[in-house]
Amino acid sequence: MPKGANQKLKLYYLSRIMTEKTDDDHCITMAEIQEYLEGYGVTADRKSIYDDIEALRVLGIDVIGEKQGRNFVYHVGEKQFEIAELKLLVDAIQSSKFITERKSNDLIKKLTGLASDYEARQLKRQVVVQGRVKTMNESIYYIVDDIHNAISNNRQIRFEYLRWNLDKEMEPRKDHPYEVSPWALMWDDENYYLIAYDTVEGKIKHYRVDKMRKIELTEAKRVGRELFREFDMAKYARMNFGMFGGEEVRVKLEFENELIGVLLDRFGKDIPVRKATTEGWSETSVDVALSDQFLGWIFSLGSGIRIAGPEEVVARFARELASVSEMYR
Repeated sequence: MPKGANQKLKLYYLSRIMTEKTDDDHCITMAEIQEYLEGYGVTADRKSIYDDIEALRVLGIDVIGEKQGRNFVYHVGEKQFEIAELKLLVDAIQSSKFITERKSNDLIKKLTGLASDYEARQLKRQVVVQGRVKTMNESIYYIVDDIHNAISNNRQIRFEYLRWNLDKEMEPRKDHPYEVSPWALMWDDENYYLIAYDTVEGKIKHYRVDKMRKIELTEAKRVGRELFREFDMAKYARMNFGMFGGEEVRVKLEFENELIGVLLDRFGKDIPVRKATTEGWSETSVDVALSDQFLGWIFSLGSGIRIAGPEEVVARFARELASVSEMYR
């Protein structure tokens, strides 16, 4: 049998054929394998393909051969990612605001390459990225990489932090760069955040990664290690509504029993729940970052919830309600 033009790449092309053309529901015969190889400019007899299939198994590709009717067929069984796992990753990429539309499509295209052609069609049917509100910061991959490098090398970072202006352009919030000690990256409300220690203010703060620009690693070592030894990432996310910070305070909330699911979804199952004096109502106490966003969340739940303490928080909420009411008179 004459040799094909790409004979040296036979094993590579065979691995592509098996992963792209087969899965648990789709098998191919030896004759079809040979035909696909010829399409890549590779010729091979059956015996050499048997040897190559065994080599693929040694390399970790789960090639299964079995009798199906009159034919002996082959397919790849267990893969690096199951189709359900790939769908989950595609959904996460689609819903992520911090990944640009172009990068989302690039990532999803790479993920489809991990599935067979038949499975890839299921992933492509899920791709509805067009029109979503997503970041416009194309350099976010490199920003995240710089942050990881700073954390790994125990270095502080310097960066510009941006905001939108009325001309729909991003501009620096300050006329000088921010300098902080980066300690962690966190995902919340479909956005990516840097959790860092601000030496000037002496506290933990967070920053939207897609609004950071011109990251520089400084020569200074990170500070704030003692605080982060005790840092609870999940608690921090629960306290900061929409990641808007504020003074930490413990509030007492009274709510209609039907809202128990809303409270547990927001604050977790560990919150204390007690029977309130009002029939059909319960109460709890939770730690929150007191912000307009927290008060807005309370307002969104209507008359089914009320802040019962402390008094200064109740008074602030009452003032906010009066101020908003005055605007519509």
